[in-house]
Amino acid sequence: MSKKKVAFICVHNSCRSQIAEALGRHLASDVFQSYSAGTETKPQINQDAVRIMKELYNIDMEAEGQYSKLVSDIPDPDITISMGCNVGCPFIGRPFDDNWGLEDPTGKSDEEFKVVIEQIRHDILGLKGRLNQVAGAE
Repeated sequence: MSKKKVAFICVHNSCRSQIAEALGRHLASDVFQSYSAGTETKPQINQDAVRIMKELYNIDMEAEGQYSKLVSDIPDPDITISMGCNVGCPFIGRPFDDNWGLEDPTGKSDEEFKVVIEQIRHDILGLKGRLNQVAGAE
C-alpha cells in the first residue's frame, strides 16, 4: 500500500503549514507523506517557527529543505488540510478534507507559538492514528 500524500495548506506557507509538514515528517512518515503549500509565498519560513522547532524537537526545517511553496509546486495530495483561515480559506482546486482552525502565531510570543505547535503535534498524531485504522481495515 502506498502512503497517502497529505498537504497542509495556509495562505503564505510560512508558519503553521510549515510546522505541520515538519512534524508530519518527524512523527508520521511511516504512515503518510507530508507536504505544505500556500496560494502565495513568503521569501523565507517564519524565523520564530524555525527557531522554536529547533529548540523543541531539534528539527531544522530550513536545513531539511523546507521553503515557502505554492499549491502547484507539490504533488497532488490525497488529503488536504487547511491550517485555519481566519477570513476565508484559499481555493486550491478541490475542497479541504479538514480545517484545523489554528490561529496564526506570527508576531506573537514564544508561548503562543508553542501552544500552536503543540496543537499541530496533537493533530498530526490524531491524523496518523486515523490513517493507521483505515489502513488496518483494508
